[in-house]
Amino acid sequence: MSIDIETARKVAKLARIRVNDEDLPPLAQKLSSILGFMEQLNEVDVTGIEPMTSVTPQRLKRRVDVVTDGNIQEAVLKNAPDAREGFFAVPKVVE
Repeated sequence: MSIDIETARKVAKLARIRVNDEDLPPLAQKLSSILGFMEQLNEVDVTGIEPMTSVTPQRLKRRVDVVTDGNIQEAVLKNAPDAREGFFAVPKVVE
């Protein structure tokens, strides 16, 4: 698939990139080569191959989902510059 100059201009406008008229032919050529490479990749047979997120097999460390450090409201509010009725108090910003 080849990209013409008008399509390159439209892509630049959609991407909100200012491209001078003399730079449009090289941009169209680069976009065409990118699409050509994508077409090459689509020809590769990948049946039976699982997608991967890394080149090394890794698993994220998991922790037990348990509640910890609960019921420390007073200790948390001790650091607050202004606390009222068990909550953080903040200045009013909207009238």
